[in-house]
Amino acid sequence: MCIFAAPKGGKTSLTNETNQEQEAVEVQQNQPSAPANTATKTSGASDDFDWDADEAGFGNYSAEERKQMESQYSGTFNPIEEKKVVKGRVVAINDKDVVVNVGFKSDGLVPRQEFRDVPDLKIGDEVEVFVDIAEDTNGQLILSRRKALAETAWDRILAAMNEDQVVTGYVRSRTKGGLVVDVFGIDTFLPGSQIDTKPVRDYDQYVGKNMDFKIVKVNDVYKNVVVSHKALIEDDIEAQKLEILKRLEKGQVLEGTVKNMTSFGVFVDLGGIDGLLHITDISWGRINHPEEMLKLDQKINVVVLDFDDEKKRISLGMKQLSEHPWNSLGEEIQAGTRLRGRVVTVADYGAFVEVKPGVEGLVHVSEMSWSSHLRNPQDFLKVGDEIDCVVLGLDKEEHKMSLGIKQLTPDPWGTIAEKYALGSRHTGVVKNLTSYGLFVELEEGIDGLVHVSDLSWNKKIKHPAEFTKKGESLEVVVLEVDIQNRRLSLGHKQLEENPWDTFENIFSIGSVHEGTVTAVNDKGATVQLSYGVEAFAPSRHIKKADGTSAREDDVIEFEVIEFSKENKRIIVSHTNIWKGAEKSRAANDEAGRDKARKTASKTVKKINKGSEKTTLGELEALSELRAMMEKAERSDKPAAPKAEPKPVAEAPAEKVAPVEESAPADREDLKQINGVGPAFEKRLHALGVMNLSDLAALSDEKIAELEAQDSMTSLDQWHKWIEEAKELLKS
Repeated sequence: MCIFAAPKGGKTSLTNETNQEQEAVEVQQNQPSAPANTATKTSGASDDFDWDADEAGFGNYSAEERKQMESQYSGTFNPIEEKKVVKGRVVAINDKDVVVNVGFKSDGLVPRQEFRDVPDLKIGDEVEVFVDIAEDTNGQLILSRRKALAETAWDRILAAMNEDQVVTGYVRSRTKGGLVVDVFGIDTFLPGSQIDTKPVRDYDQYVGKNMDFKIVKVNDVYKNVVVSHKALIEDDIEAQKLEILKRLEKGQVLEGTVKNMTSFGVFVDLGGIDGLLHITDISWGRINHPEEMLKLDQKINVVVLDFDDEKKRISLGMKQLSEHPWNSLGEEIQAGTRLRGRVVTVADYGAFVEVKPGVEGLVHVSEMSWSSHLRNPQDFLKVGDEIDCVVLGLDKEEHKMSLGIKQLTPDPWGTIAEKYALGSRHTGVVKNLTSYGLFVELEEGIDGLVHVSDLSWNKKIKHPAEFTKKGESLEVVVLEVDIQNRRLSLGHKQLEENPWDTFENIFSIGSVHEGTVTAVNDKGATVQLSYGVEAFAPSRHIKKADGTSAREDDVIEFEVIEFSKENKRIIVSHTNIWKGAEKSRAANDEAGRDKARKTASKTVKKINKGSEKTTLGELEALSELRAMMEKAERSDKPAAPKAEPKPVAEAPAEKVAPVEESAPADREDLKQINGVGPAFEKRLHALGVMNLSDLAALSDEKIAELEAQDSMTSLDQWHKWIEEAKELLKS
């Protein structure tokens, strides 16, 4: 160790030593008896140095001598700066570290893993390192090759990408979708699709290896780099593709390797170029996915079906290497043959059944059940089912086969007439609802229609959903059987007697009933009568006496103005009740006046024809007649002329009342008409229809005039009354 003497009384200073000086000190310390004057002189030491100076204290040196000595010492090493990249030389290598001499007072250590991209590193190689710390607490020089590479790596990466250079990287680890590669000390991403031209399924086989890459993408903002190994071999592949396409021919059989699988087919590597083997060309039979017959990396023989030189596309086939199964179909399979097969596809219109590999037949949905009500084929079959079926039709040239399932069981319609006779009662299950009715299944293959009008006698049903639900049991009666068209008409209301036969007498025209208004619309109101019968009141017939219209939930009286047993329709009116009462009172008053006038007229005529002499009794009768006429005149609004009774002559009092006309009046009584009661008779009298003869003589024009005065019923009802009056007059 070199020690410079300081002035006396001063402090000692420890100078920098070189490696050679350290070795000399170690030798001297190992020789304890060696005299001081035998010390080995080191490079740069002064020949005039006094080794005994330490016994007498440090010596004094001039400034010039000190400067000269420092200059000589500093020339033995290179000055370095922290956080800078310097060049050094490898002086030693072990399993953990690499010793690098950068010309400093001590050598630095660099972890061996930072040189993993240089597998052939050896002693004496010149490398660039980054001075992290010139001297730590232990006096150690800290160096880093990774940081040295990072200082220049980004520029080198940009240059490699711009110049399309090949770079070497170390595959550090596996990550999602690819690998992490160390290039120039920067972690880059290698996508799985860029590892090789073939799909790679095991990424771990590349971890820990050095590979060549091309830089394909750089993001300056996020400092992201994407590399590709596949790009290095694509140029060679393109050349191979051109060579293969030149030798390709349609029908040529080639050997290839299954490279990739999709739902629509597989890609086959033909040795530098890929061809598509579509799923329909893998097998003559139907398959759902290529993996049912092929595996990745499997060697297969394929035939070239077509190719495109410009687009470099090749269509391949595998099933074409074997004979079509339809060509080997035996003669034993004919119409009526019973077969067993597997359901391979279910569609809306039916199911395809594979009876032999590559030979399929269609079972139409109409051939799955004897029921005429078609359902979804999935209700009967599902993919993979093993079923028995019967051949219905066969066309080998067109490769078509029709199959049936229902033919395996007897046709239930063969005995339909005996089992479901007209009028017989049965219980079935509601299978479907429509706007016009519902279908009831009596047994498998036998179902019938219950029309919406055959559900209830007295309730008007617009949709079957108001009456029942799908899946419920319903008792029905067989109304009609059509074996030829396989149709069965059923009814539910026929389980009971027709109540309209009774309603005809209860709700006769002119009868008055209490009803509840259940609904009101622009056309009129729906009225609920007794026995659950619904009637309809037109809007002009729901006016009340106070001028308002009937409202929902009103409970008021209605008069029946029309009854149709055939159409199950009842028309009622509330307005006619209070209007009819007014007209009836007026008619009664008018009838009384007419009767008085007629009676007086007849009496006068009889008196004029009588004797010229007047007896006392006749005078009394005449006085009574005069009093009756005066009373009738006072009740009549238009006053009658008082001079009318002047030509009065004597007449017998007992002949005043015309009793002899009562017999024909009973014969033409209007109440003989079906549906005409006392109330309607009064209203007809008010309209001038006094008897059957008047009713039979009515014309359509006259009826229209009467309807304008009192809309008591419909035109059809008038015609029925007229016909009935004519029949009564004839009898």
